[in-house]
Order: sequence, then C-alpha cells, then structure tokens
Amino acid sequence: QVQLAESGGGLVQAGGSLRLSCAASGRTFSRNAMGWFRQAPGKVREFVAAISWIGYNTDYADSVKGRFTISRDNAKNTVFLQMNSLKPEDTAVYYCAGTGSSFGPAATDKADYDYWGQGTQVTVSS
Repeated sequence: QVQLAESGGGLVQAGGSLRLSCAASGRTFSRNAMGWFRQAPGKVREFVAAISWIGYNTDYADSVKGRFTISRDNAKNTVFLQMNSLKPEDTAVYYCAGTGSSFGPAATDKADYDYWGQGTQVTVSS
C-alpha cells in the first residue's frame, strides 16, 4: 500500500519558519515528480510547490516564491518543504503529492498527481 506521510506542521507566529517532511512508503518515488498543495477552510486545494523527479527543476506558486523551498532526498524517499517568513495567509492544511508517471517535470496541476498524503495543519498567528 502506497502511503505519503506528512509531518512538521504546527502553530507558528508570523515571520517564523517551519519545515514539512513527506515520507513515502510502499513504492519508490525517486523517478516521480513530487509536489505540495494546501487547502484553507472554505477554499479549493491550491498548488504550492513542485519538484521534478531528479530535483533539478522546481516550480512555486507566486504567493510563496522567495519564501518556500522544496527539496527531495531520493535515497530516503522523502520530500521537504522549507517555509520561511510565514504569513497568516499561509494557514492551511498542507498536502504532499506524488505523480504516477516517471521522469516527469515539476507538475503544478493537482490532476497530474495520483498519490496524496493525509495532510498536516499549518497555522500562522499574527
């Protein structure tokens, strides 16, 4: 059974930092693009960041560019999201996702992702 397990969420003050981790099990994602999405209450799930299978290419939502960094450790089947300079509007449940196709680019459309984690809550207080 394929599982993506997010961790690292929590409550932080505005301007603070958090590092999210997503550990995959059940299959390797070393040849698959990975991404992070988030969903705030009453809003649709939106793209945050993505990384290509080998990690050379990344893409970010405009709202997080310059503040968030996505990275991966294929040896550990894990992807990370470093979040700095957090703002109250970053408050959401953050989801890790993996594509099913191999050797793909950093995908920004949630329809491109076949595997999803359960999410981790990030709350930024003002």
